[in-house]
Amino acid sequence: MLKTKLLHPEILSVLATAGHGSRVLIADGNYPFATGSHASARRVYLNLAPGIVSSTDVLHTLLQVIPIEMAAGMLPESGEEPAIFDEFRSLLPKQVALESLGRAEFYEAVRDQNTALVIATGEQRAFANLLLTIGVANPSATG
Repeated sequence: MLKTKLLHPEILSVLATAGHGSRVLIADGNYPFATGSHASARRVYLNLAPGIVSSTDVLHTLLQVIPIEMAAGMLPESGEEPAIFDEFRSLLPKQVALESLGRAEFYEAVRDQNTALVIATGEQRAFANLLLTIGVANPSATG
């Protein structure tokens, strides 16, 4: 039995083989999982039921396992930030700014070959997609 908060074997496997600059998409229930990411990205479906598992639940767990260098969220066409962006900011490390990308720009970023993992959630809030870029692990911080 693992002592980490993250127990999902497939997610752990992908994160173990990903490195600095690899990307992880936490996708809401409306995201086009099959066509909205690079063909080589591993897709993991945690969307058990509407609202279960949430995007913020996944973010909270991933932050305990991997360092984050950058984060980007998808803006609606109105350009107004969704309320969930405030939740994302409250969970992200203080040194990581949340970048806002338009829909087309966000899809293009996720379709990049560096996207290693797409996690489908049951998140029902619109535009609750978050693209994380894995940073460099600080060896002195592991112990």
